[in-house]
Amino acid sequence: QVQLVESGGGLVQTGDSLRLSCAASGRTYLNYIMGWFRQAPGKERQFVAGMLWSGGRTDYEDSVKGRFTISREGARNILLLQINKLQPEDTAVYYCAARRDIVGSMRDARPYDYWGQGTQVTVSS
Repeated sequence: QVQLVESGGGLVQTGDSLRLSCAASGRTYLNYIMGWFRQAPGKERQFVAGMLWSGGRTDYEDSVKGRFTISREGARNILLLQINKLQPEDTAVYYCAARRDIVGSMRDARPYDYWGQGTQVTVSS
């Protein structure tokens, strides 16, 4: 079992930056694929970024490449998502997720085993 708790969301203005955090606890000594997803009102949950927990492999949704950076905070069990140049279309609830299957595409939400409760990001124009 892995527990995930997101934080760092808020109300910001267009062009601002935010850093979202996801604190992982439980069986974090295993290797996982860690992902960030977002869901805007009335829309499906969307993959944003993913990484192999042990490092060496990342993936980003095309529309966020160059603005979003996924990383792990040193050796700590904290997943980060740095978001720069925020746009109103980035407004969504952002979720952290983990999955034990480290093979294959990170982009499909269905194989993820554990999810956080989400953190709201609202970007005003």
